[in-house]
Amino acid sequence: MASMQIAWSDGAWTNPPVQVEHVNGTLRVTAAEGSDAWRHTSYGFVHDTEHALLRPLAVGRAVEIAFRCELSGQFDQAGAYLRFDEEHWIKSCVEHSDGIDMLGGVVTMGRSDWSTGPVPGWSGQVVTIRISRAEESVTVRARVDACPYHLVRVAPTPPGAPALAGPFLCAPTRAGLTIDFLAWRETDADGSLHV
Repeated sequence: MASMQIAWSDGAWTNPPVQVEHVNGTLRVTAAEGSDAWRHTSYGFVHDTEHALLRPLAVGRAVEIAFRCELSGQFDQAGAYLRFDEEHWIKSCVEHSDGIDMLGGVVTMGRSDWSTGPVPGWSGQVVTIRISRAEESVTVRARVDACPYHLVRVAPTPPGAPALAGPFLCAPTRAGLTIDFLAWRETDADGSLHV
């Protein structure tokens, strides 16, 4: 199956954002203050208030989310979200943490983990995050502008379980985070871990 562009109208929000605008094919989304996705680890709380626009993603397929990286508040984040259920999900994103943009993600299988790496040059650029789904795992890659994809994460997932995927954003500490999502594509999953 070839790559296909997904219409913004094909998805359903996990939690409605404060505002959604369609601007020349771009989806401009404003997050609610306090929105987040996290379960238990280190902080002790459960947050399930992210704004994720999701549709089904089958095994053997990949989702690609492109957005303009404009983050400034502590823990501002935007990227791609894969959800099995409320206790099993993955988010991969650029997140503004302690004054710097970080690329990484959270894998939640009952409890959340967190991995990050600094990407200070990505601010203001177009970032694309790709999540490729296999039977029992995902491979996450990311790139800035037209550069090659780089491996971000390999993670286990519930074997063969139904899943939803699409763009997401959160603003845990402030009001006014607005992200321009530029593209939502589905394509064949990566055929190999090593390219």
